Amino acid sequence: MSDSEDEKLEKAAGWLREADGLLITAGAGMGVDSGLPDFRGQEGFWRAYPALRRQGLSFEDMANPARFAEHPELAWGFYGHRLRLYRETVPHEGFAILRRWADRMSHGAFVFTSNVDGQFQKAGFPEHRVHECHGSIHALQCLETCADDTWSATDFHPLVNETISELESPMPRCPRCGALARPNILMFGDWGWVGLPYEKQQQRLAAWISSVSKLVVVEVGAGRALPTVRRFSERFSGHRLIRINPRESNTKPSDGVGLEGAAAATLKMLDTQL
Repeated sequence: MSDSEDEKLEKAAGWLREADGLLITAGAGMGVDSGLPDFRGQEGFWRAYPALRRQGLSFEDMANPARFAEHPELAWGFYGHRLRLYRETVPHEGFAILRRWADRMSHGAFVFTSNVDGQFQKAGFPEHRVHECHGSIHALQCLETCADDTWSATDFHPLVNETISELESPMPRCPRCGALARPNILMFGDWGWVGLPYEKQQQRLAAWISSVSKLVVVEVGAGRALPTVRRFSERFSGHRLIRINPRESNTKPSDGVGLEGAAAATLKMLDTQL
């Protein structure tokens, strides 16, 4: 490792030692070390879903509420498979490292994530300390948006034929009107997303940030392709930003420290430095 890398690690470790609150901002790269698929580019998506490649369907085609109206078995085949995968996945060691750091700080941690997989909650982060800006696959809503309401997906156990990527078990229905239910996830061209629960999460996050005097931001696995998380991190770069990314770790010199690498290995290296 070069001296500059050593210096960056020591600078980041120093910020973590001094901080009284840890803001964790995470994109899709956070889940890759737990074995979750990386949908980066068409090839990544099609590797995970070869049946959709044969039909010439992209991630944007599938992550669209219109797909539920046009071909619900296929739409729920895609999301049902993801729901089962996220339920079965064990969060990698990096999650526990972040929790340990937060436990040493008087204001603990708050998570801002574009991930819909619920892995932070599974790793023991409290529900009231997570803001999921794109929603959650573990909640359902009415496709027709008959009410500004969501409910838990706990009772839905999808059975998917992976050869054709279609749902074979009964599809979930809205308990109010009986229409088809869909995941409570913000999709492309999505005017019917029920975002009320996440507005409440956002309010809790804003209140928490205002209570912290020495904030450190640790951003993990957030690329430029969907820049929501990066932009959010940079709003607080007047504080201290540690950006971890295997390909796009650069920050403005005054804004923070960029560490190039995968989530779990880099967090472990930083933990050793601490």
